[in-house]
Amino acid sequence: MAKDRQEDDVVVVGARPHPLRDAYHSVLKMRWAGVIGAIALVFLGINAVFALGYMATGGVTGVRPGVFRDAFFFSVQTMGTIGYGAMYPQSTAAHLMVVAESVVGLVLTALSTGIVFARFSQTSGQLLFSDKVTISPMDGVPTLAFRIGNDRASTIFEATVRVAVIKTEVTKEGVTFYRLYEARLTRDRTMALARSWTVMHVIDEASPFFGLTPQLCVKDEIEVAVSVTGTDDTSLQPVHARRRYTMKDILWGSRLADVLRERPDGRLELDVRKFNDVVPTKPTETFPYPKA
Repeated sequence: MAKDRQEDDVVVVGARPHPLRDAYHSVLKMRWAGVIGAIALVFLGINAVFALGYMATGGVTGVRPGVFRDAFFFSVQTMGTIGYGAMYPQSTAAHLMVVAESVVGLVLTALSTGIVFARFSQTSGQLLFSDKVTISPMDGVPTLAFRIGNDRASTIFEATVRVAVIKTEVTKEGVTFYRLYEARLTRDRTMALARSWTVMHVIDEASPFFGLTPQLCVKDEIEVAVSVTGTDDTSLQPVHARRRYTMKDILWGSRLADVLRERPDGRLELDVRKFNDVVPTKPTETFPYPKA
């Protein structure tokens, strides 16, 4: 049966659920504490089920009749292939239960190993985006800018960024249409993305922002969608990230603060504490700031 699903802030209606596939991806997105906790809960739950089975069938030496604790510890020893020798099956029913638990234990071990390996093999890159997009003059030309950085010590090489502007438009037939425009960047590729990269888009006649004001952006429900791809230099795995900026994230008449400066000893210093900082700029004759 189809259910409503939440994807970002869009409610998807009528999509088919995929419990197993979605569960696997959910596990890959969990924190390590959640993954280990989930594996432990499944392990303990399966052992509890088999403990009830041993209590029902009996025939296990060293397990007191009706005592769940003894049956549970025997189940753990069986699934963990420990076998101290103090408890062991004697009846046919108990032996069959041990065979069934051994098969389930093999499957659980294989699944757990696969999940842990998949988690370890995930890329180490952690891409960050600046909180705001700024629009201010650069060399007398209005320019949209935002910042991307890698929060890990590794480097993303051959990183490529794409920017699209989403507008809400009404066609001549009166149909509301969400149109996507590609925004041309001054540089859409870098050989090595480390802590900081300022991405810029010149607002000229070919720009989706050309002629817009803050009021028109609100009216057209302007959004800026960003996607970044690259390869992590440590794991050699692909890295993907995306971010969406709405009108409340766009600052007119501001620019991103400088994060790079030269130290007295001649070395360059990159201050990531200023990653999200912005500073106001003055309007120019070619770009008088529109009123908000």
